[in-house]
Amino acid sequence: MAKQPEDWLDNYPAEEEEEEIIWVSKSEIKRDAEILKKLGAELVELSKNQLERIPLDEDLLAAITLAQKIKREGRRRQLQLIGKLLRARDPEPITTALDKLKNRHNQQVVILHKLEELRDKLLDSDAAFEEVIALYPHTDRQQLRALVRNAKKEKAANKPPKSYRQIFQYLKELSESA
Repeated sequence: MAKQPEDWLDNYPAEEEEEEIIWVSKSEIKRDAEILKKLGAELVELSKNQLERIPLDEDLLAAITLAQKIKREGRRRQLQLIGKLLRARDPEPITTALDKLKNRHNQQVVILHKLEELRDKLLDSDAAFEEVIALYPHTDRQQLRALVRNAKKEKAANKPPKSYRQIFQYLKELSESA
């Protein structure tokens, strides 16, 4: 056996950059994969129009549209494939776009609830009429008064709430055009 010279350590660079190794547990990898699989399941539940608003590449979009057509066990396996495809990509832009879609839906729900409250106020008091005019200056006052009057008559006569629904539709049109 050949003897190494005593200065063999001097041949190595003194400040060798050590790569920091980040150990990830198997459980953490599985949790991350499960999260991506759930993200894929959310994507599968979206409509075609909603999917167009999300930045997806062709392979992923094809896998999602195929999963929308498949039922039972095949769908589960297709969701596994979508999760695998998502692991190879950066899911951040996809989750951001999906959150925007959800938030838009939540905002619409809040707006519709406010319109329902406004409609109920219109039937309860005349002060709400001025509130509607202040919110939507282009309101056709005559039409709105007629709808409110008819809704009150329908309620008193215990008839179907046709005008009540029409008030809501009219308020919705006003809010969309504002």
